[in-house]
Amino acid sequence: MGFSKDQLLARLKELQIDFSQYEHPVVLTVEEQAKYVGNKGGALSKNLLLKDKKHRYYIVSALTDTKVDMKVLSQRLGLGKGGIRMAPEEALGEILQVPPGCVTPFAVVNESARHVSLLLDQGFRNHECCFFHPLSNDMSISLNAHGLDKFLKSIGRDPSYVDLEANPTVGKDQPPDLAAFVPSGSTVLPDLPEKAPSSQGSTGNHVSAKSNSAAVTAKAVKPSGNVKNVKEKSVNGVQPSIPSADAGKFVEELLDKASTLLLSEISEDSIKQHGAQLGAEVANNIKKCLRDDLKNLVTIFKNTAYTEGFYAGTRHQPKRL
Repeated sequence: MGFSKDQLLARLKELQIDFSQYEHPVVLTVEEQAKYVGNKGGALSKNLLLKDKKHRYYIVSALTDTKVDMKVLSQRLGLGKGGIRMAPEEALGEILQVPPGCVTPFAVVNESARHVSLLLDQGFRNHECCFFHPLSNDMSISLNAHGLDKFLKSIGRDPSYVDLEANPTVGKDQPPDLAAFVPSGSTVLPDLPEKAPSSQGSTGNHVSAKSNSAAVTAKAVKPSGNVKNVKEKSVNGVQPSIPSADAGKFVEELLDKASTLLLSEISEDSIKQHGAQLGAEVANNIKKCLRDDLKNLVTIFKNTAYTEGFYAGTRHQPKRL
């Protein structure tokens, strides 16, 4: 159970951080929020939850007029041009433990967000106060950068302010300037109970990882009329835990991986780029991404079955007469 709005406000008061709070109807966009607090004398913020291909998460909190170029940001983090993207909606609840429209720097207070990197717009320091949702989008609170810093330090976070509009050269002699903000660990989601398919065709998916692995497999979302609903790719090298000699479970693991990669390859950009060749392109990518994972799965299953058979044989050897 994550921090609630009331718990957060109580923590701010306990820390003697000055802030003002404004209740309003639930809002999902900055434009809607501006209708209620835009005339209160503070700067509004936009907050994004992003993820990279290794399932590491980032909150980017910026002034509404700050231009955040995802490709540039990805390069500055050392992830390549397409190494970072918007996180799936499920991650809001599972990682940040907030509903849609409530992404906020305050969400890193939750233990589930301990590996989430937080990048703050350096422009916050130039304003007397800035507005953020306090883990709930039916209220906005305003506080200055000093107050936000004090809160973050109280939970062991060192505030990191960056120029999000900068576009420095990245190359052999110019290393990525934001590489230090790439999380050293990955957030592992808890196992989720399976959900019955909804009318929209979404299905629940579980996370499986070895004790020495830290990776996330996002839930599958079947594409409907909007091909933007895609499932995130699984992490190469993650070895699902397979019950010994459970062929059904083994097959389900293989199908989950195949469907994950298939859905992740379908997007508006890929359709425009490959057109009639999209099928062949998707098939090649799936083969390339799945080959090592499937070899690992088969090896795990084979070794597990062999081990179980060996021990079963030694336990049930007939006694000598």
